[in-house]
Amino acid sequence: MDTGIIIALIVVVLVIVPLLWFIGTMNSLRRLEVKVEEAESGIDVALTKRFDVLTKLVNTVKGYAKHEAETFENVTKWRAGLPKKLSLQEKQEFMGKMDAVQSGINIAVEAYPDLKAEKLFSNLQKSIADVEEHLQASRRIYNSNVSRINSMIVTFPTSIVAGMVHVDKKVFFEAQAAKTEDVEMSF
Repeated sequence: MDTGIIIALIVVVLVIVPLLWFIGTMNSLRRLEVKVEEAESGIDVALTKRFDVLTKLVNTVKGYAKHEAETFENVTKWRAGLPKKLSLQEKQEFMGKMDAVQSGINIAVEAYPDLKAEKLFSNLQKSIADVEEHLQASRRIYNSNVSRINSMIVTFPTSIVAGMVHVDKKVFFEAQAAKTEDVEMSF
């Protein structure tokens, strides 16, 4: 074999192969960093969705439950009869209101025999469960990506490349003690 070819092979083996390995390892670390950032963004999206759903649904259910509570309160008053010490005009207004309540209840019962607030509360519970499941999935994806990149960073010889290109270990998502408590909802 010619010495020039041998020297070229040695240069290829000693310089180009390690350089290609270095570039490939660096690119893998950078891709994993992007995956971690993407997963973190997924957590942000899930948290925003959680806030929006909880805020909107709780307010909706509060408003609807209040409406039904007022309706049932009015029905109770209607069943009890006219309040005492009302003027004729007040009595007429009261009867008009009670007629409207009765009509509303009859229509609601005919169209929707189930209690509406119960359905809304059920939907609220289902929506909250869906949002929480989405948030947990986002956290698991994030932690999985963090685990992958951290494993590469601490493994020799990838740790050398990580140090040279300043890729640091990422922090796992851990719920804070205050955030592991149930969300307080008051209606």
